[in-house]
Parts: sequence; structure tokens; C-alpha cells
Amino acid sequence: MRKLISLIILLTFVQSCSILQTFENISRLKYKIHSAVDYKILGINIGSKKSLSDFSSLEMLKLSSGVLKGNLPLTFSLNIEAKNPNDGSGGSPATDLTLESFPYKLFLNEKEVLSGNIDKPINVPGKGESTLITLNIDFDIAKSMKEKSLDDILSLLLNLGGISGSTSNIKLLVKPVVGTPIGNINYPNEITIVDKTFN
Repeated sequence: MRKLISLIILLTFVQSCSILQTFENISRLKYKIHSAVDYKILGINIGSKKSLSDFSSLEMLKLSSGVLKGNLPLTFSLNIEAKNPNDGSGGSPATDLTLESFPYKLFLNEKEVLSGNIDKPINVPGKGESTLITLNIDFDIAKSMKEKSLDDILSLLLNLGGISGSTSNIKLLVKPVVGTPIGNINYPNEITIVDKTFN
């Protein structure tokens, strides 16, 4: 009987250590915005433009018509860099992690414009390397920024996706669900993902 109790205590201890190790591994998973590419508004490519004067008369006419109709669909690809440093070099075993779900809220200039999720699970290997998560963004910017003029909207898009564009005005709030050897684990709180710096 004593041996059985000792065995149960030992198994419970081992399982607790495994769970703690798993939580620690998940907490080491880091994210940042890597890039945003292929900006198009009403099908017009933003990436080749630097200023408002780069839009042709026909393009401006098309965009002005879109504003009047309240219809300016914007599409682009947002790449999130996920880094899993659990490569075994720190003494613990290498741990592959899977993003089962990645529910996010997208902010442009601190204004929430969209919420979404990944289409399928994404594996983040425990190799100390980075994995890119591509989010296909598609929403009507005219409806999200009703108070802005066409020039304001195009200026924002040029700052984001033009020739000299930057992702500094983009932010994500995300609450990932991570698949592990002991089952799926939900992040307790939303995390903030911005460019250049891992959270």
C-alpha cells in the first residue's frame, strides 16, 4: 500500500513538473510584426506609390466614387514573426508548439478596424528559429474610418504600404491557443504585438 501511495505521489510530482515546464515553454514563445505587404485599395496597388500625386486621375476618380458609395475595400498581407526559443539549449527538452487558434484584433493608428483568426493550425518548431504567420487582411476602410477624408485615408495607407511604408502604425491584440503535448492551453490575457520588438 505504501509503495502504491509513493508511486502515485511520484507520478503526480512528475506530471506537475511536466505541466509547469509546458507553461514555461509557452511563456517563452514571442511575437512581433515582421512586415505588411501587397496593400491594395479598390484593387489599386499602393506599394508603388510614394505620395498622393502618384495616383492617376482615373484612380482618384475611382477612389472618389468609392468614398461616395462608402465602399473602399482594403486588402493586404500582414506577416507576424513567431519565435520559439525552446530548442533544448537551456537544459529543457526542445519543444515544438502549435498555434491552434490565433484570435486577433487589428488596430490602425490606435483604432480597432478588424478582428479575425488563422484558417488552420500553425506549427512553431522548437529550433530557436522564427516562423511567419501570414494574416490575410480584408475590410472596408471607408466604413472603419467614416470621419476621415479620402486624402486622409490615402495618406495613412501610403505611410503603411507605400514605397517608404512602415508597420509602426499597426498593432495587434491577440489571445493565442497553443497546442502542447498535454493539450491545448489558452493564454490567460491578450498580448500586444507591434513591429520591431518581440513582446
